[in-house]
Amino acid sequence: MTELFWRGTLIGIGATVTMDLWAILLHLAFGQAKPNWAPAGRWFRHLANGQVFHEAIAAAEPYAHENALGWAGHYAVGILYGIVFALIVGIGWFSAPSFLPAWIFSILTIAAGWFLMQPGMGLGWAASKTPNPNKVRLLGLLAHTAFALGLYATALLMR
Repeated sequence: MTELFWRGTLIGIGATVTMDLWAILLHLAFGQAKPNWAPAGRWFRHLANGQVFHEAIAAAEPYAHENALGWAGHYAVGILYGIVFALIVGIGWFSAPSFLPAWIFSILTIAAGWFLMQPGMGLGWAASKTPNPNKVRLLGLLAHTAFALGLYATALLMR
């Protein structure tokens, strides 16, 4: 169990870094805005006070370190996902990693963003209140695919 915890932690970090590298590539190649984790940090801070849903996270009380908290939360969730994935697939997957289980798991994790975090920040279910919800959804699916590649690639490197 301890070994799965540590392996899950490592693949979670690797997957989150891969997701961030994907975002940098999109920014450099296509001018896509860089991720702004400050609103997520503000949302995480308000979660600690028991408030999950906001009409608009921008109108919620600011937090001085919300960008740092957003980045920390982003990596904490990535690590948590890595650990959960490791516990699901078991130690055997690490000796012969395959992409498909990592991809299926990573696509399923987008549900937390679509049905908890985005509505919690006032963006609607699956970004329905954003100016271009389908673009947000597609970019989310691509980011979570990058996360899956990171799970898989990190596991390959650990063999």
